[in-house]
Parts: sequence; structure tokens; C-alpha cells
Amino acid sequence: MPINQDTVRRVAHLARIRVDEDALPALAGDFNAILGFIDELKEVDIEGVEPMVSVTPMRLKRRADQVTDGDRREQVLANAPDAREGFFVVPKVVE
Repeated sequence: MPINQDTVRRVAHLARIRVDEDALPALAGDFNAILGFIDELKEVDIEGVEPMVSVTPMRLKRRADQVTDGDRREQVLANAPDAREGFFVVPKVVE
């Protein structure tokens, strides 16, 4: 379904974007090119392709889950503007 100038005008109105009348044909062409590319992507066979987060196979560097600088509660809470019973005191933000 090709996008015409009326559709572009409506989309611009819904998006609250001001588009000059003389720019509508070019914008309609851009929309149609984008939708054509999406149609091309639908034709790609992705059967058996696993999702990935990067084009290079890599794993995140991990470290051992160990406490390395703990047992300093008093020193940390010394910087707090208000601390009670070993915790930071913060203003209530949810009622």
C-alpha cells in the first residue's frame, strides 16, 4: 500500500510536526522507500538463526562474585546527611 501525500499530512499532524506542502511529495517517497525496505526484510529466511546482540561473537567479561571492600558501613554512613539504624534515611516519595 503506497503512502500518498494525504497520509503523510495526517501522520505529520498526528506527530505534531509541521511539514510544508512542497515537502510532502519527497516525504511520501521516503516513507514508501522505508516500507519497501521492510517488505524486503520480510522475505529473508531467518529459520534457524539465533538472536544476537553483536555481530562479533563475544562474551562479557565476568569476575568472581566476591565482597572485596565490605564491612565499612560506619565509614559509608558517615557521609550521609541522615542515617538511622545502619541505613540511609531518604524522604518519602510514594504515598
